[in-house]
Amino acid sequence: MTANHYIVDTCSLVDLNRYNPIDVFPSVWKRLSILVRNNLLHSPIEVLKELQKQDDQIVAWAKQHKKMFLPESAPQILIVIEIMRDFPALVDASKQYSADPWVIALAYELTTGNQKTMFEDKIMIVTEETLRGNKVKIPLVSQHYQLECINLVEMFRREGWKF
Repeated sequence: MTANHYIVDTCSLVDLNRYNPIDVFPSVWKRLSILVRNNLLHSPIEVLKELQKQDDQIVAWAKQHKKMFLPESAPQILIVIEIMRDFPALVDASKQYSADPWVIALAYELTTGNQKTMFEDKIMIVTEETLRGNKVKIPLVSQHYQLECINLVEMFRREGWKF
């Protein structure tokens, strides 16, 4: 049986909590927890850092699911350097920090790197950002690296979830 593996961006978790708060829609969050437990939902540790600036509920949920937040690796660092060289507009210069290049780097590493045997199934980036012309966002950079981007609703569809 094959499974999808998801690398989730900060904006997807923040938007999910904004429109489907953990305390009001626990079934959504329980299903995400199952994906984490089954090693099918991941984020780079940089997403956790961004989440820590958010609502207390999402921070508490993230801390309970620390295993989903994978540490930086040497290959990821090299990929981030390449991404920032080729797509400097991906990170807004006015922001102190952005996890976006790390999301792409993690997905790329897991798709092509030594850890591929751990993730033999399809790896997708989950983000609420959309492809809009040549605007440099995760979907545009992901296309360059031949990575698939979907949003949360599409992830729910692929998992067969109905609420």
